[in-house]
Amino acid sequence: MELTLLGTGAPRGLPRPDCPCAVCAACAMGGTRARAATALLIDGTLLLDLTPGPAFAAARAGRSLHGVRQVLLSHPQDGPPLEFPAGLPAPVRVPDRQELALISGHRVRAVALDSPGTGYQVTGPGGVRLLYLPPGAAPAGLVEEHAAGEPAPAAHSVHSTPYEMVLLDVLGRPDALARLRAAGAIGPATDIVAVHLDHDVPPGAELRRRLAEAGARTEPDGTTLVVGDYVEIPEVPRRTLVLGGARSGKSVTAERALATFPGVVYVATGGTREGDPEWAERVSAHRERRPASWRTRETCDLVPLLTGTGPPLLIDCLALWLTDAMDEAGAWDDARWKNGGARALRERVTELVAALRGTRRTVVAVSNEVGSGVVPATPAGRRFRDELGRLNAAFAAECEQVLLVTAGIPHPLRG
Repeated sequence: MELTLLGTGAPRGLPRPDCPCAVCAACAMGGTRARAATALLIDGTLLLDLTPGPAFAAARAGRSLHGVRQVLLSHPQDGPPLEFPAGLPAPVRVPDRQELALISGHRVRAVALDSPGTGYQVTGPGGVRLLYLPPGAAPAGLVEEHAAGEPAPAAHSVHSTPYEMVLLDVLGRPDALARLRAAGAIGPATDIVAVHLDHDVPPGAELRRRLAEAGARTEPDGTTLVVGDYVEIPEVPRRTLVLGGARSGKSVTAERALATFPGVVYVATGGTREGDPEWAERVSAHRERRPASWRTRETCDLVPLLTGTGPPLLIDCLALWLTDAMDEAGAWDDARWKNGGARALRERVTELVAALRGTRRTVVAVSNEVGSGVVPATPAGRRFRDELGRLNAAFAAECEQVLLVTAGIPHPLRG
């Protein structure tokens, strides 16, 4: 089954008309970054959604719309007025969960969504399947993961086999990808293609990095893909360290890296602090922005989690873990530090790093970047600064991806 991307952008396109933002300005200056509203031409006979000037878009891609026998719309049109080229059949929408058989041998099943619109499962004459979801939408009625955080058994899933290709709003609805993974609709070989791209993420390297974290990719308008062909799926980094200063956006960056995966275990190393309302507000803000399917573990005992098996771990943060470890080692007392405390801390750090090296789980850890010019006034403060720098370096040495977040912008240091 052959698929041509006549457009890959949000309904209003990219750049948006009359939008002065930095992303739209960059896209306007670089023509290759521009994206028309998403529309898919399948085997020259089925058209999913309409992009402005569809006949010209097809011609630019080396295709023709003369063979199109069915036009299906997936979502309310809030972009430019729709254009209906002469000779095309009138666009329709298939009722939820109904199936449409085309004379070309394609079968189209309408997928119910949690927002206005319709998703489409298309099965080609050869049996390969793709799933297409409209912007800002996720499938409704999928089986959620168990309370323990593990995906539901295949027998209870809405899909017995994964799709060969899924096209959806990866950045706008990362939870849709998590739901599909939990339901077994996406497997290791599924080609995940991001469409409906808007101006929320800068194009280029940052867009590719964000999509790679989700195991997804994107292609420019006019690209033709073969559903079911082997493609090199973006490799999801298994170990990531996110560094940054206070309020730099490092925690948000870490949470976003795992937003497309179900059942994530959020490891909070800070615990609770009685009588500290400001700390309680911070913890509450973190919890509110996490996906509902994530679980929280408040612990500094990280080694058993890293050496065990299960869903991805998000550890926030290593600086608080180190505070706990230094408390136990008596690091704040000079005499205890010299008489075994320093050695005890090194042993605990070595144990943690070894567990990270051997882990089979996907791990994203957050830590504070320290020592950029400010020298602590006390020996204990300088000791903590030095030990955190050493811990960050040792942890980073075992990670496939290391990010430094500055003013909310992630800068890849590795990966």
